[in-house]
Amino acid sequence: MGDHTQHEEHTHSDQPSHVSHKAHGSIALDCVVVTCSDTRTKDTDTSGKLICHLLKEHGHTIKDYQLSKDEPAEISQLLKQTAQHPDNQVVIINGGTGISRRDSTFEAVDEFLQKRLDGFGELFRYLSFKDIGSAAMLSRATAGIHENLVIFSIPGSRGAVQLAMEQLILPEMSHIAGELSK
Repeated sequence: MGDHTQHEEHTHSDQPSHVSHKAHGSIALDCVVVTCSDTRTKDTDTSGKLICHLLKEHGHTIKDYQLSKDEPAEISQLLKQTAQHPDNQVVIINGGTGISRRDSTFEAVDEFLQKRLDGFGELFRYLSFKDIGSAAMLSRATAGIHENLVIFSIPGSRGAVQLAMEQLILPEMSHIAGELSK
């Protein structure tokens, strides 16, 4: 019987880290949700509400939810304030990732990141391409780290939010936050 127990422990430690992590479940995180829009209000912000709903449904806490104009200085200030609160672990920003003259969220977020998770944007555009075709290349979705804060910046459409949350953010955000605490 001792050999069997030893074998189980050995097998478990041989699992890839991503498999081992998911086997232990996700960590509940303190999150901040920001919608960048010049036109939405809290009443009309279906994408921000969807993010909050999905986070709560998965056991995470919404520490703050707010709307911001798509102004780089305002977004930069908001990110700095969010990073100053050590309880905040994840920021999810939706909106402002396109290429129009008013879309400037990407620049503010990109400048704030200390480490970029390039794979997030690449995977988001790949998954979007499967749904919407070549227009997916217009998205500047991005993610990365600032100190101990995980930041995701995604398009503001409800479909893009649902895709990013369900296929990329929710499956990995606890793992990413856990890596930052090592």
